[in-house]
Amino acid sequence: MRIPFQTASLKSVPLSLAVGVASLAALSSVALPSAALADPLRVAVIESLSGMQASTGRPYLIAAHYVLDALNAKGGFNGEKVILTEYNSGGKPSGASEKFLQAAAEGANIVIQGSSSLIAAQLSDDIREYNKKNPGKEVIYFNVGAEAMELTGEKCHFHAFRYTATAPMRIGALVSVMKQEGVLGKRVYSINQNYSWGQDVEASIKANAAPGGYEVVESVLHDVARIQDFSPFIAKIKAANPDTVLTGNWSNDLLLLMKAAGDAGLKVRFGTTFLDQVGNISNAGEGALGHYVAHPFNIELTDGAFAQDYLKVTGHLPVYVEPNAVNALKGLVKALETIKPSGGAIKGNDIALALENTTIQTDIGPIAMRKEDHQALLPIVVSRVEKGVKYPVDGTDIGFKPVKVIAPDAVVYPVQAKCVMQRP
Repeated sequence: MRIPFQTASLKSVPLSLAVGVASLAALSSVALPSAALADPLRVAVIESLSGMQASTGRPYLIAAHYVLDALNAKGGFNGEKVILTEYNSGGKPSGASEKFLQAAAEGANIVIQGSSSLIAAQLSDDIREYNKKNPGKEVIYFNVGAEAMELTGEKCHFHAFRYTATAPMRIGALVSVMKQEGVLGKRVYSINQNYSWGQDVEASIKANAAPGGYEVVESVLHDVARIQDFSPFIAKIKAANPDTVLTGNWSNDLLLLMKAAGDAGLKVRFGTTFLDQVGNISNAGEGALGHYVAHPFNIELTDGAFAQDYLKVTGHLPVYVEPNAVNALKGLVKALETIKPSGGAIKGNDIALALENTTIQTDIGPIAMRKEDHQALLPIVVSRVEKGVKYPVDGTDIGFKPVKVIAPDAVVYPVQAKCVMQRP
């Protein structure tokens, strides 16, 4: 420790004492090593926090605060409180890229993102390139919601982890359960957003036609987040006379699709991947009864403790992407618990290796991480829209009744050949 003193004061003391003080000061500054300062873990949430996609982006931020604030209440990590900083991408890949550069400059160790596979692809590439140029300062990309196949395919890399499902996992579970329930029918209409995720869903709908015993009577891909009125699409659905509509739409594109279906009194059953997004049930009204959704979690399957604690902390029950994001972040916390902090710099490779070996238990089963491509192996819940549930949504008396939980090994697919992971 450096001993503070004022040089001017040496003039007013005896020379021998002045020399002694000066010698001690020199010794303290040269001979005694300074204690290493502990770095706080810095977490950046780069999300769509404004604009049309904010309804999906903001829940990830809320979930991150819920888990990491609780970690800080227990002391944080590496002897310091975790610093959580939010960055608004504005729903654009270029915005996310810009915010990542800012976050990296401010020392971010982990980037959390979930809404939009388009943004995820940009961030994943940016983080990979940054890590190549900055060995020893690697940043972890913690994907809690983006589901395009390419993210664990050609874009896979050692520092990227996906803690959510993909189109084959959701659609495979959805088709299987709806067929078992006898509600799928023989004629299926496919409508999806025209980008990587929507194209993956379309491909999965077509791939499941034979095992599902249906014909895809029409398949539509539309612009993303640009359509304000889906009534022309609803008219086309009516004309095709399907038994079921399968869609991977999300955010405003699903909200407006449900609104148009409700306004038109469309009687076709929907099989969806994001129907639990806030606003969909109120938009569709009782016309949503009997619709299905395949999702990574359903709080109806819990004992209520998590739901009530989340309500107490955030002011609302955990809905839509929040429960799965909470589980994912609990996986991060568990991984951090296995690292013995040195009290110095945070090492991204240590976090990545810990995440690879982390399995967490949830109310619907275990979530593990597949090392070969960093795809989470998680259960999928297929639920049906009904009345009389424990947790109705959107201020209605309607909610999501669990029908079946599909185990990870029943929905997961082999590692994609395009994933060639370079390990440190």
